[in-house]
Amino acid sequence: MPRFTFILLVLLSVSISVAQDKPTIYIDIPTQQKPWNHIDWNASPEQFQFAIVTDRTGGHRPGVFPTGVKKLNLLQPEFVMSVGDLIEGYTRDTVRLNQEWKEFNGFISQLEAPFFYVPGNHDITNEVMEKKWKEMFGVSYYHFVYKDVLFLCLNSEDNIRGAGKGTIDDEQYEYIKKVLEENKDVKWTLAFLHQPLWVQEDTKRWKDVEELLQGRPHNVFAGHYHRYWKTQRNNGKYIALATTGGGSALRGKAYGEFDHVVWVTMTEEGPILANLFLDGIWDEDVVTEELVDLVRNQPFPVKIEPVYVDDQHAKNVAGKVRATNNSDTRMRVRLKGVSNDDLLYQLEQTDIIVEPNDVTVLDLNIQNVDQKALEDLSAMQIEVDITYLFEGKPNVEFSSTLNYLPFYKYSVGKAKKVKLDGNLKEWPKADWSSVKQMDGAPFDFDGPSDFEMKFATAYDDDYFYVAVDLQDNDLYIDEEASHSAQDAILIGLDARPIQASAFNAGSGRGRDWFALLRTFKENDPIYREDLLPEDVTSVVKKTETGAQMEVAIPIAYLNKMYGSTWSSLRLGVGYYDFDSDDEGATTHFWFPAWNGKNDVPGSGMLFKE
Repeated sequence: MPRFTFILLVLLSVSISVAQDKPTIYIDIPTQQKPWNHIDWNASPEQFQFAIVTDRTGGHRPGVFPTGVKKLNLLQPEFVMSVGDLIEGYTRDTVRLNQEWKEFNGFISQLEAPFFYVPGNHDITNEVMEKKWKEMFGVSYYHFVYKDVLFLCLNSEDNIRGAGKGTIDDEQYEYIKKVLEENKDVKWTLAFLHQPLWVQEDTKRWKDVEELLQGRPHNVFAGHYHRYWKTQRNNGKYIALATTGGGSALRGKAYGEFDHVVWVTMTEEGPILANLFLDGIWDEDVVTEELVDLVRNQPFPVKIEPVYVDDQHAKNVAGKVRATNNSDTRMRVRLKGVSNDDLLYQLEQTDIIVEPNDVTVLDLNIQNVDQKALEDLSAMQIEVDITYLFEGKPNVEFSSTLNYLPFYKYSVGKAKKVKLDGNLKEWPKADWSSVKQMDGAPFDFDGPSDFEMKFATAYDDDYFYVAVDLQDNDLYIDEEASHSAQDAILIGLDARPIQASAFNAGSGRGRDWFALLRTFKENDPIYREDLLPEDVTSVVKKTETGAQMEVAIPIAYLNKMYGSTWSSLRLGVGYYDFDSDDEGATTHFWFPAWNGKNDVPGSGMLFKE
């Protein structure tokens, strides 16, 4: 397609009594389609203010983004920028794709200001989605100049490599280079893209883009990681934004996890940023590199050490709470227990000061009142408030709720070599455990015939084995749907020593631990099989009442992750149940999922006999 220049001149009305300059906007794109909804500027001659919204998707939470739109309408920005991940995407289904864009554009239709689209990995995941983007918006990267400020709207997905693998390729780089040469005298340059390429590897021409930007006043804004942090870099401020509805644990500003929009006021000296939480306002130093190093780059400083006992009905258990201060300032720890129907517990102290680079250990006495089986107890919770006591500057406060249980010491025995065929005839004398915990609407679960699952484990000289016996009267299988939208068995395994595996909290998947999510599809039944360790094998056999599965994990892998001959591992077992006649899915786990808020550190630990 021949390139042409599309130039729009916007003239703002002026007062009869006061003469004012009329600002102009120059937009240069190669297509007649436009990657914005409209350009009826919500502007006034007295100010230059706009807003930025960040990730809506990647596990979106319904209602948050529309709330953000309503609050932007109250603030009346002149226009709104984005940094991508506007739809969930990750599909080639054009019907679903059209529905998701219709939903999102419906939100934007309520916005009383121009909105500029920038693509994220959820918006351009494959060639089908890239084609749809260009059908709607014409281009995936572009620029405009407004009141002598250059806005660069870039595409970090131009090689469609997915999350954590963003790029700026040669063609886009040449475009950026040309734009910067043609606009060398603007007073400021603002760049918007989805993935923060400055913290990624193999980004093709991004480092070259940074060299082009280095000699001019500039800011760069991105999203993607759903956590806010600001860094001084390359003679500019580079800021990764949090979320405007995307998936987040929402642990607060110390973690950079919050829903917000950014309010930008352009001045002659550069942009002034205000982070507008949906319940407050913060400046651009809401999270600095210093705070990232102190809080987010460190494990949560308080842990309850797991205890494993041989008596399934133990009445009294002694535990330890360990508070570790790795900082150079004093740390205050306040502990508050939450009532529990099954367990009585007493903390040695509830308010302590931990000196710099020191550790304090407190006794935790637990009583199993009715001597129920430990595996049937509900987790106790302790709320922990942390305050770093700085001198000469504000303190830093953050908190977390710790889930805890004393555990029965489950063992895994040695067995004769298992034939991996999905037939469980070799497992009649196995020690079976049941998957009892359920999440989902009660009316979507019809009892044992709807779902019942048990599993057993064993090992030999070559492999660690997991056998699963599933009862499900409605195996929901869809060859075209994603793995997460149909029935699937989940096996998670963390073979690192207990000090690491007990507290993995869902992080490090594919590197420190793996999850095998296996559906019952004929083609491509396993989600991201490339993330599994080499030679991990699974076989599924359907039965009249459900299915059976056997999994084999090489002992060599266990030894490698353990750092020596393995003696324990952490196992997670779960099931996602979609039934044709039910409104929603139910999820079932042996112990709560490691990546969920109900994770109990140390759960699912097996010890080699």
